[in-house]
Amino acid sequence: MHSFEPGVAGGGELSEDIVIEVKNLTFRYPFTKEPALKNINLKIKRGEFVGILGPCGAGKTTLCLTFNGIIPNMIQGFMKGVVRVMGIDTRTTPTRELAKYIGMVFDNPEYQLSQMTVEEEVALGLGNLGVPRNEMLRRVKEALRIVGLEGLENRSPFELSGGQQQRLAIAAALAMRPSILVLDEPTSNLDPIGKQEVYYTVLKLNREENMTIIMADHEVEYMAACADRIIVMNKGEIILEGTPHEVFKCVDTLRSIGLRVPQVTELAHELRKRYNKWDDKYPILTEEAVEAVVKRLKV
Repeated sequence: MHSFEPGVAGGGELSEDIVIEVKNLTFRYPFTKEPALKNINLKIKRGEFVGILGPCGAGKTTLCLTFNGIIPNMIQGFMKGVVRVMGIDTRTTPTRELAKYIGMVFDNPEYQLSQMTVEEEVALGLGNLGVPRNEMLRRVKEALRIVGLEGLENRSPFELSGGQQQRLAIAAALAMRPSILVLDEPTSNLDPIGKQEVYYTVLKLNREENMTIIMADHEVEYMAACADRIIVMNKGEIILEGTPHEVFKCVDTLRSIGLRVPQVTELAHELRKRYNKWDDKYPILTEEAVEAVVKRLKV
């Protein structure tokens, strides 16, 4: 398989394993009393798949927008602290420059699509950067291959399914050759098939291309299966952080802020709570739950 080449890091003194560092970050939008982010400290390693969970208004989108410099360069407010991407301070670097390192995909793909054909959509950002035509065509072809949209180059983006449109938005970001891909609730408007398409594509990028993935979403079953680490936010703060097993075992804490856990985790929690019948760690995947039940039946 031909590998997809990520952008080259540069411009800072971070460890080569740390691609994003957030230090003491607080951000408040104009005309609001409460900060959207409160003293956030976070490090993300190269090749990690980091999931961000939280109720509406928790600060997930705001945090994601600081990674590519949209906050504070395009959306202004009152900001304290530092966000560095590949060692580059996002406060003093234009968003177009940060796009070489970090790609962004939003919740509604139609808001990101504007061109007449799929091929033109993927090429748009490259044209703005002045990438030579031959190189542009090569990148477009490679990005469409990775997201599984080969053969649809001349199709209108608005004739695609929701899942295909979101994969097209991902391809447009990939063509810029970022090292990091940030997705802000990319499956919120998709049917189950579309959700599966997006997660399959993103997981493939992470596992096969070693791309760093940061994904804010509400699909806890997918997060349990895909994420290396999960961050839970509430009211602008990080309240939980750890592996999926470490985070989802905190069932009562998650419920208290309006979040659910994977169904198999909830079942195990209720069995322990009501009947004291679950002593092992909570399962987060169906396969784990089946294995644990079979083990008990054999006893």
